[in-house]
Amino acid sequence: MYLKKAFTAVIVLTAFVLAQTARAENLPDFSELAAASGPAVVNINTERTANVSGPEDMFGDMFRNMPPGFDRFFGGPFNNRGQKAPKRKQKSLGSGFLISADGYIVTNNHVVADADSIRVTLDESVYKGEPVKAKLIGSDEETDLALLKIDVDKQLPFLKFGSSANLKIGEWLLAIGNPFGLDHSVTAGILSAKGRRINAGAFDNFLQTDCAINPGNSGGPLLNMKGEVIGINTAIIASGQGIGFAVPSDLANDIISKLKGGKKISRGWLGVVIQDVDENTAKALDMKDAHGALVASVQEGQPADKAGIKEGDVIVSVDGQNIKDTAELLAAIAKKAPGSDAKVTVWREGAAKEFTVKLGDRSENLSAENGIQTRDGSEAKKSEGTLGLSVRPLTRDEAKAFKIKDGGLAILFAVYLLTQHSKPNGGREGDIIVKASMKPVSTVADLTKQVSECTKRGAILLQINRRGDLIFRTVKLGK
Repeated sequence: MYLKKAFTAVIVLTAFVLAQTARAENLPDFSELAAASGPAVVNINTERTANVSGPEDMFGDMFRNMPPGFDRFFGGPFNNRGQKAPKRKQKSLGSGFLISADGYIVTNNHVVADADSIRVTLDESVYKGEPVKAKLIGSDEETDLALLKIDVDKQLPFLKFGSSANLKIGEWLLAIGNPFGLDHSVTAGILSAKGRRINAGAFDNFLQTDCAINPGNSGGPLLNMKGEVIGINTAIIASGQGIGFAVPSDLANDIISKLKGGKKISRGWLGVVIQDVDENTAKALDMKDAHGALVASVQEGQPADKAGIKEGDVIVSVDGQNIKDTAELLAAIAKKAPGSDAKVTVWREGAAKEFTVKLGDRSENLSAENGIQTRDGSEAKKSEGTLGLSVRPLTRDEAKAFKIKDGGLAILFAVYLLTQHSKPNGGREGDIIVKASMKPVSTVADLTKQVSECTKRGAILLQINRRGDLIFRTVKLGK
């Protein structure tokens, strides 16, 4: 009996080992893909001029690693002796990839924004000289894309764009980049999700992957098994692991083609503040199901106002295309040229009504928008996401528990952009924003107002309750 059981156990163990061996043999080999694609990936080094505050002089790197604009809390551009602070060069690292033999390079806008100088280091197998000076051809802040150009006396290897629309969840992917200055690091993973929204702005439509990506990976390619670029690595969730986000190639290819052709990036504009429609809202408005974009307010004199669209309307289609949510509406309008007509269908008082809207130019109106996004869309402008934070008002019980008299806003999550020194923009998950610009905030509208008023200054001071302790964080606004 004992021998029989032992023999059975051996058979089971053998079968398990064979199964694991077979599974391992079926795993992809990325060596050829990495070897073929790696030479087209570049490291990007930038320098910017920044003010040095007094405390930074006193405490050195302790404050250099704080969130952008933190020095303003300690006296802004002046040191403790009342003298104007010196300026210093601030360096950062990112990634990019060649898209043509004559030296055009794609990267993220936030890698090169406000840079005094941009230098590109090519793979040693391609070019063994010093880093090459790069010229900024054009950029699009809203999709976080930029196009560079270098000139070297040789033909360069390059990567081609594939279609992100054809990707399948679970598909194997490869990321190549410059995390923490470790050039040409290769990591593999799968596609975790498509169309992911991370409150990163109006065009919030990302690929999610579990490829290991880190600060410095920004602007690097996300490749399919054919060696095609299907995404540009851009962000990670500040508190997450194995959760990275990339700009889809279908979006990137269109923008980059326009920049390369010297065309202006222009988008249509309605002039409305919108939010998603949940099930309860749909019931309240006598809609069969939850879809469309609810118009929270209409900006006076803007295209929607002129066409007759009102607060409380739900935009359900544009030019016959059904609209699922705010993201789809923004994308549909943005695709159309300023000055063109859009057939907009709304749900109003239990019936569908159609309006013809002559669209405005989004780029000319963005300065008036400083929306702060919430996860559920309540009270929020779905537009700029200036702070890079997702927030919601505290409940009464939460305010009582934290002993916060005037309420506050809970930070649901923050997003890292993948530059070497990137940090959450002012706060982290679980923090509570108590005051903005020294004014109490208890609603998203309160915070939106203060952000709008501080935009011209270039920064806003937040008072944050972090596990019962009050701290200040200064957040850079604008570019």
